[in-house]
Amino acid sequence: MSVAVLLLLGLGLLGAEGRRNRCYFNRTQERCVCYNLSEETVDSIIQCLAATVVEFRGGDVEKYIGFPIRKLDDSAIEALGSLIIKKVIIADVLVPEILLARVLRFFSYTHVKELVFDSCVFQGSGDWHEMDGQSLPILSLSFNNVTSAPLMGNEQAFSSLSTWLETLQELAVTSSHVTSLPCAIGKVFRALHTLDLAQNSLEDGSLTPAFCQGAFPQLQVLSLQHNNLTSYHSVCEGVELLQGLQNLNLSQNKLMADPSSSCQWPASLRIFNLSHTGLEEVLTPLPPNLEVLDLSHNHLRAVDISLSSLKKLFLSQNLLQAVPSIRNYPLLDTLHLDNNSISELPQDEVTLLERLQDVTAANNPYNCSCSGAGGLQALAARGHLGQGWPQDYTCQSPPGYQGWRVAAVPVSVLRCHRAAVVAPLCVALALLGLAGALCLLKARPCHREKVLELARPQLALVPLGYSVSLLLWDPHGPGTQLPFQSVIWQVIDTIFQELEALGDDKQSLKTVSLVQVSTHDKAWDLLHPDGRALQVMDVTPLGL
Repeated sequence: MSVAVLLLLGLGLLGAEGRRNRCYFNRTQERCVCYNLSEETVDSIIQCLAATVVEFRGGDVEKYIGFPIRKLDDSAIEALGSLIIKKVIIADVLVPEILLARVLRFFSYTHVKELVFDSCVFQGSGDWHEMDGQSLPILSLSFNNVTSAPLMGNEQAFSSLSTWLETLQELAVTSSHVTSLPCAIGKVFRALHTLDLAQNSLEDGSLTPAFCQGAFPQLQVLSLQHNNLTSYHSVCEGVELLQGLQNLNLSQNKLMADPSSSCQWPASLRIFNLSHTGLEEVLTPLPPNLEVLDLSHNHLRAVDISLSSLKKLFLSQNLLQAVPSIRNYPLLDTLHLDNNSISELPQDEVTLLERLQDVTAANNPYNCSCSGAGGLQALAARGHLGQGWPQDYTCQSPPGYQGWRVAAVPVSVLRCHRAAVVAPLCVALALLGLAGALCLLKARPCHREKVLELARPQLALVPLGYSVSLLLWDPHGPGTQLPFQSVIWQVIDTIFQELEALGDDKQSLKTVSLVQVSTHDKAWDLLHPDGRALQVMDVTPLGL
């Protein structure tokens, strides 16, 4: 087991002594972190043997360049094979490449799958010939915020490492001032499917040599986020040979449209990230078979594109004033429209949006008209509005609802569909008036059941939010006693029974009017304490 400890010391690249020269093991996470480890505190590294992730932070290892590393015997190899470490992180360390070249080959006896260098400085050059023909179990290699000699001119080192690098699946070189990637290096990575070059200094002209014929033949995911790319079409031309590319991230580059180009994006491209690129219009051409398109955090005022295979469209943080028509995206299931300038969701678009699985449109300046508030409430009621509802959906207009949550705006039938109220009420009023007139002219008692039978179909509209007015015609003049006045009160009682059945939605009934109309061009409010006279046809809530 002492051999395993020596290996950990070597992997940790023994550091200078300091205040925190020891290892800390988190049993829950199976993670061990060692700070400035040295020979004097080697005992604390024993606990790391039970970890799956080991992290070494801090130290200057130049004085260990001459550290003797002999060929391992069978017992030592067996001990290394017993380690369960899957990931090794080396951070804040000055790394002499000559020492790294000597230590790296011992990984072949372990089960380490992932090796990460974070904020390290690689010094000098190593003798990599010992790695000729040497395979390693490491499938993922990451360099973040590292300083090293330029990649150009180091092709020989990559050639010595080729047996291992040909099997590598994931490579990340981020925040490391990379300006170019030689074509020959790309040809070494035959099995690589993910390449992350985010936050470097790559320019438009550096892409075509990097992704030359034969380089990265299996690449599927490429991140060029936050580089110095400006030409949309130059990027297209730079990656067009990556025929297996499925996911391309160009976010946080200041892209601009170029004169028309014959460049065609790889047909295999399915996910395209153009967020934070300063776009004022959607650049074309777009990859023809896209399924996910991220155009968020730009300056787009309209999106008029057609992608038959698109499933997810992200448009948050733009200047859109209207919802793009989703008729152009028959397979769409996700649409994000947060933080735009959209004031209303048109009813025809609401109907189409209801078939989506995930819709967000928070923090827009909504006009809470009937259609504006009603459309959003309908989407929310069917569970289509995601995170943010209802707290992040507020009204900006009209003034009476400014600052209200959209969810609180009343959208009753009477307020929003007045025309639908007038017709059935007029029919009901005519029937009731006719019934009253017939009863009076015939000078015989009216059957209470007959009048209620005429009124009951219209009273059933009360739960839908209708207000009710009863107009009763009397040829003898206003204020006379009607022979079926008891029926009237039973009608009113029926209305309030309907309301009580609604539970807490009692605001659906706006007014109850009971008006007697005569042939003297007058109307009499039968519910007013003083019997207030009205002008004919000035009857609420019809507003005639």
